Amino acid sequence: MLKLLRPASTRAVSSRFVATCVVPITFPNAASRFFSHKSSNLQAGSTVPSEAADAAATVIAEQRDASTIAHSATWLDALTERDRQAAEGNVLDSFSYMNPKTTEVGERTRSESFSYLVLPFKDDRWLCDSYINAFGRLRAGQMFQDLDALAGRIAYRHCAPAEPMNVTASVDRIYMVKKVDEIQNYNFVLAGCVTWTGRSSMEITVKGYAFEDLVPEDISEETLPNENVFLTANFTFVARNPLTHKSFAINRLLPVTEKEWIDYRRAESFNAKKKLAAKDQSIIEPSDEENRLVYDMWKASRELTPQFNKNVMFMKDTTVSSTLFMQPQYRNRHSYMIFGGYLLRQSFELAYCAAAAFSSAGPRFVSLDSTTFKAPVPVGSVLSMSASVSYTEHIHDGSDPEAGVDSPFNLPATNKISANPDAFLLEPGTLVQVKVDTNIKNLDSVVSKESGCFIYSFFVPRSSYEEGKPHFSSVIPQTYSEMMEYVEGRRRAHDTANYVATMPK
Repeated sequence: MLKLLRPASTRAVSSRFVATCVVPITFPNAASRFFSHKSSNLQAGSTVPSEAADAAATVIAEQRDASTIAHSATWLDALTERDRQAAEGNVLDSFSYMNPKTTEVGERTRSESFSYLVLPFKDDRWLCDSYINAFGRLRAGQMFQDLDALAGRIAYRHCAPAEPMNVTASVDRIYMVKKVDEIQNYNFVLAGCVTWTGRSSMEITVKGYAFEDLVPEDISEETLPNENVFLTANFTFVARNPLTHKSFAINRLLPVTEKEWIDYRRAESFNAKKKLAAKDQSIIEPSDEENRLVYDMWKASRELTPQFNKNVMFMKDTTVSSTLFMQPQYRNRHSYMIFGGYLLRQSFELAYCAAAAFSSAGPRFVSLDSTTFKAPVPVGSVLSMSASVSYTEHIHDGSDPEAGVDSPFNLPATNKISANPDAFLLEPGTLVQVKVDTNIKNLDSVVSKESGCFIYSFFVPRSSYEEGKPHFSSVIPQTYSEMMEYVEGRRRAHDTANYVATMPK
């Protein structure tokens, strides 16, 4: 049975630690909600560590936390304890999770880890206001925080009653299945569960659902219709023992339906391929075709003059950078490291800046490719980010003479115009791939360390430009290193196209 979603019908839930900027405004009736799949709808804002959620990642939730939630551990508590332990020669990785409680391994079903988050944009205009961008569309970076926080919630539910340190190892992909431009007309539900487990790692799948009016009365995997899915996201979490700092064996996943087994096998296959493909793309020797492409690009780049070609830009000129000091307000539930969702949001915002400045238009987020967090980002460190356009692709139907220009920078598109009226690639335009490199530097060190590399893809529709202006944009690599970045970008575009082709219909 379906009923109209009413924000006031359930208690608002805020998180233990919230990661976002503070805005000195009061928003009435605004709430961001985490729920767990239990008969009592156990809320994730519990002060019990095993029941607590990561940062809810909304402006509204942060303000509610400041006034309504008594945190179980302040930053000063965690800092004092870490200093005390250091004086005794101990290394403290987590303040809230110091003891795993049990090492017993059991079995868990998907339904036992299933959790969801309701974002009632249609019913709550102030909540909608904090998730909307300058063009009146979804501000995806805000939602990335929610996705990672919800995935963390799911991970701890699967591991219960044990309480290991669960951390985001990688974001395997975030993909926009269809566009939802006018978010003020929808109520969103983010929902997910564990879909695969290894010995100490787990894959978590989270999907976004958009409802124009109605949401299921009792939210579960079975009551959330596939036709309402607008986003899919896959995370890999790993569990570590807070006492030994080694990997921690987690509960095994027990698929119980045919669909669950299909998803399990698909995830198992993906993880096997991921291990085989762990080799850095940049050191994979280019094929003969790619070598010819590099040579053709080198010849063509010598003849181009971007100042006289308004729709092209040299790769080196697309770079934008940002440096941030990591404050404790953005910490994760373990207290000493920065929340992964916050890093996703910051890297996305920088990538969006690069794509917008390059295209001179408002880009639409399409996907985040597989991203590995190579090193955790400590509170009190300096995070440096650098974003640049690494690849562009013209998507067209062959009728636009501008798009059909014969050039090594206008290769046959790996993606095609979709016949789906809700799809992003519904019209001709430019696919813009942005690479964000992140590095961290501790204050007691003279060297910086690579933290992770994020690859975002955006789409700029031809209709974004006025008549008489170029409808497509191209990035031009000049050095061999830049050309290899371009080649790697094309490989990733192929991977995304193949991923879309194999998605369940």
